[in-house]
Amino acid sequence: MIPSFSSIREARSLLARYLPVTRLVAAPSLARAKSTDVYLKLESELPTGSFKPRGALYGLAVNLERRKITEVVASSTGNHGAAVAYAAHLLGVPARIFLPSVANPVKRARIASLGAHIVEQGAADLAEAFQLASKYAQQDGVFFLNDATDPDLPAGPATIACEIVEQLPDVDAIFVPMGDTALIRGVAAAAKHLSPGIRIIGVQAEQAPSYALSWQQNRVVETDTCNTMADGLSTRLPDEANVRAIRQLVDDVILVSEAEMLRSIQHLLMEEHVVAEPAGAAATAAFQKSKSISAKNVVLLVSGANIAPEILRRAATET
Repeated sequence: MIPSFSSIREARSLLARYLPVTRLVAAPSLARAKSTDVYLKLESELPTGSFKPRGALYGLAVNLERRKITEVVASSTGNHGAAVAYAAHLLGVPARIFLPSVANPVKRARIASLGAHIVEQGAADLAEAFQLASKYAQQDGVFFLNDATDPDLPAGPATIACEIVEQLPDVDAIFVPMGDTALIRGVAAAAKHLSPGIRIIGVQAEQAPSYALSWQQNRVVETDTCNTMADGLSTRLPDEANVRAIRQLVDDVILVSEAEMLRSIQHLLMEEHVVAEPAGAAATAAFQKSKSISAKNVVLLVSGANIAPEILRRAATET
């Protein structure tokens, strides 16, 4: 579940045909409170408003070379679904996205605008959407591009680290939101190949800590619920192979509260003029929470900007 650097190079070549290099911008308002330089990696500027098209495009493209695919399906809280719909549209494949019953309306609308068929039924939990997608994908020609377990997909988000190292060769630490772990597995694999001393800090929501607990205890730890407004971090059933991978790659994991994410959404908006959804602001929240950072140059991933209007209003008025 850790991408090889040869696959990461291949992903960079393929994605260069479709996606821009995202900006790395200084964040002086965050640097003032710490004795370090802070930068934001604006993955929110990619098509669909998150980092997810990197993995979806690469994962679908390499599988189209291997087999006949008549339809691609995904289960998603929103951003991965939108990315699969986007990739399918670019590559000429029908898409079907299975969503939880209570999906982020901004993300749902984006998926619909990209022409994918939406299946929205069952529980509010992503686990049931995953089960429905898995069952549907048993049909001939249907490819299930699963964000959590697809072996090709992490090479896409790994290209983020390649860009960071080129943009900031002296980077010491990267804070990475950690949902199903495809993002952090890719980023960490590439970063540590290019510069083994880079520290990778994973970030999860306090109300959805399954992978943080699994990383701490070196075993799969499931949680009964994952009720966080950060739907991009909403996981409760870790994959065993992913747990082994993050134990190998991730140097630390920080949990952030709902209130801390709201404050960081507000800070990014007001001080840095950056829009971030809760998962997209989680890395900033973890950095702000950290007591001490033994790093000179820190990068915080802003992984997505698809924020529901009511959460944006809360961030602007309640903190």
